Amino acid sequence: MPELPEIVAYLRALKPRIVGASLTEVRLRSFALLKTFDPPLDSLTGRRVDRVDRIGKRLVIGFEPDLFLVLHLMVAGRLKWAEAKWEIPRKRGLAAFDFSTGSLLLTEAGTKRRVALHVVRGAEALQALDPGGTEVLDATLEVFRAALLQERHTLKRALTDPRAFSGIGGAFADEILHAAKLSPLQLSTNLDAGEIERLWHGSRKILEEWVEIRCAEVGDGFPEKVTAFHPRMAVHGKYREPCPVCGTPIQRIVYADRETNYCPICQTQGRLLADRALSRLLKDDWPTSVEELEEG
Repeated sequence: MPELPEIVAYLRALKPRIVGASLTEVRLRSFALLKTFDPPLDSLTGRRVDRVDRIGKRLVIGFEPDLFLVLHLMVAGRLKWAEAKWEIPRKRGLAAFDFSTGSLLLTEAGTKRRVALHVVRGAEALQALDPGGTEVLDATLEVFRAALLQERHTLKRALTDPRAFSGIGGAFADEILHAAKLSPLQLSTNLDAGEIERLWHGSRKILEEWVEIRCAEVGDGFPEKVTAFHPRMAVHGKYREPCPVCGTPIQRIVYADRETNYCPICQTQGRLLADRALSRLLKDDWPTSVEELEEG
């Protein structure tokens, strides 16, 4: 799923390409993509783009005078840019947005159609799409603490809750928790003051680093890949690979189609967290520590 660093990279790539340009045509292959009917989508045609922005993980394209196209890429949505008009692919293509300067293609991998497109009028309607999460890079420690403690959740869930924090998904939650040396299953309300401060610093550090990494990789081009399984990540997507800090094999927790990766030495004091995909099957044979895992 595109998260904050990826969304920032998209915005930086889109700004010089479409701000000041006019939208000449919108071509939809899937009408299920569009979640609103008033104002109509074709009311954007011929209008000039005056800004690009984001609300959490949603991309916002603003049109003069007060219309907004809001795009949530969800898990598998991706954008591609070309100066020539795109031909929408049959299998993955959802829509193409043709501007006076080029064409933006929207695709989605897989069979589930989760990408959402809204067209709204005015600042109030735009604000209604905001889940309200705190912007970590703008938050003081006190604001961060308040967002973290507003509900009792595991840290992995708290960080990925868009009502608590803006722009963080599963990949960067794993990286943040590793940087903060905290268990993904630790409850948010059980942290002491020092642990909360460590989580605040870790969150800012990881997001700042990855915004810089992704924007540097893209340069003047257009983003081609998401960061979900980037080789420079410490733990996310690195199951069984060595932790870059201590060398211990990275472990995972699997639930439904979601996966959490962590280092048992750096984050859980050597304890292995129960993995729902295997521990129920193995029961008493499931190792509970790094030592048992190595002995097995």
